[in-house]
Amino acid sequence: MEAAVRVLAFAGARDVLGAGEVALPLSGPCTAAELLEHVCARYPGLAPYKGSIRVAVNGVYATPSDPVGFGDEVALIPPVAGG
Repeated sequence: MEAAVRVLAFAGARDVLGAGEVALPLSGPCTAAELLEHVCARYPGLAPYKGSIRVAVNGVYATPSDPVGFGDEVALIPPVAGG
């Protein structure tokens, strides 16, 4: 069975994805770390952010081992700089 998660992207991640929101197909439930790997494989331009990007699942910051399931909303939040 294949379903999708809703991926929201911000700052530089949004630029790489080319949109603020994409539907990412998944073949099954996974962890936040596995989802980030999947997104980076699909969008190689995210590689520079991979080590510092924060993942939030359904509005809550996730640890790498937190589960991600079908229909979840996942936000990719890269570090921001400013002054």
